[in-house]
Formats: sequence, C-alpha cells, structure tokens
Amino acid sequence: ADRYYGSGAMLARMLLDKHGLTHVSVEESETGDHYDPEARAVRLSAHTYHQRSLTAITVAAHEVGHALQHAEGYAPLALRERLVRIAVSGQRLGAMMMVAVPFITLLTRHQAPGLFFVLAGLLSMGLAAVVHLVTLPTEFDASFRRALPMLERGGYLHPSDQPHARKILEAAALTYVGQSLMALLNIAAWLRFLRR
Repeated sequence: ADRYYGSGAMLARMLLDKHGLTHVSVEESETGDHYDPEARAVRLSAHTYHQRSLTAITVAAHEVGHALQHAEGYAPLALRERLVRIAVSGQRLGAMMMVAVPFITLLTRHQAPGLFFVLAGLLSMGLAAVVHLVTLPTEFDASFRRALPMLERGGYLHPSDQPHARKILEAAALTYVGQSLMALLNIAAWLRFLRR
C-alpha cells in the first residue's frame, strides 16, 4: 500500500510546481481522476489523492501530463475538449430521439419520420465512439511522452516498478478503447430493439 514516500496528490503538486504550473490546483474528486482545463485543476479520486502506491503516483503523473498538454496548447487536447462537449449533448439527444421513434411513427402514421429519428439518433450516439477514439492519441501522449518520462527521469519510481507503471498507463489509455466499444454496443442494442 504505502510503498512510496509521497501520495498521488503530493507528487502531482511537486510535478506541477517543477513545470511552472503553480496556478493549477490539485483537488480530491468524487468523479474520478481527470484534468479539468476550464478550472485548471488536476482532480484525483480519494485513492489516488491519498495513497502512496505505484498506481496512485502513476495516475497522478498522467493527469499532470494533461495539465502540461493544456499549458503547451496541445491541439489534440483542445479538439478532444470540444468534441466531448458535443458528444455528451449528442448522446443525450440521440437517446431521446430513439425513445421518441415509436411515438413519432404513431403520430405521423408514416415510417419516414421515424426512420429519420432513428438515423439521427444513431449518428449522434455514434459520435461518442468517435470521441473516445480521437482521445487515444491525447491519452498516449499524456502517458508515454509526459508522465512516464517525468517519473523515470525524476527518480520517482522504484526501478523494479517501471514495467508495472508502463502497464498501468497502457491500461488507462485503453479504457478509451473500451468506452468506444461500449458506445458501439449501445448502438447495436438499439438496432436490435428497433428491429422488433
């Protein structure tokens, strides 16, 4: 558990200060580990914030990597932020459109408006899959061009933990592949439901 001298929060603060990002706050969060570019805050789950484990410091360094991307004006991060806002709204709209299909079809007594709603709903829901795939390069950059080099060069990792830190970072990035697949499965479930 407490394998490291400092917690995830302590390491995040140290790395941010070292890179001149003293204006970026480090906060405990109930919504998971993430960097909030609007608030300029590295937000860490209770585990990452308080623990002195390999996972905690690796995840904290990854989120600091996003703060560095933001400070540099890393274009894929800005694109991701815009797409996420659109995708969240699109997913909600898509789900509402899919729920409305039977009612629209009954009200109009024609299949064309219902088909339009199905296509529009599926497209808006498919946007979530695209956003998660677009996010991958940003995540790999934060992990392998920023977090891992900071941890290795700074001597923050026990040498025997370096391969494990790499695996933790790979797993974090691949969660976006999983989320993309979940969005596609959601679309497939709607298609199966609508075929009935």
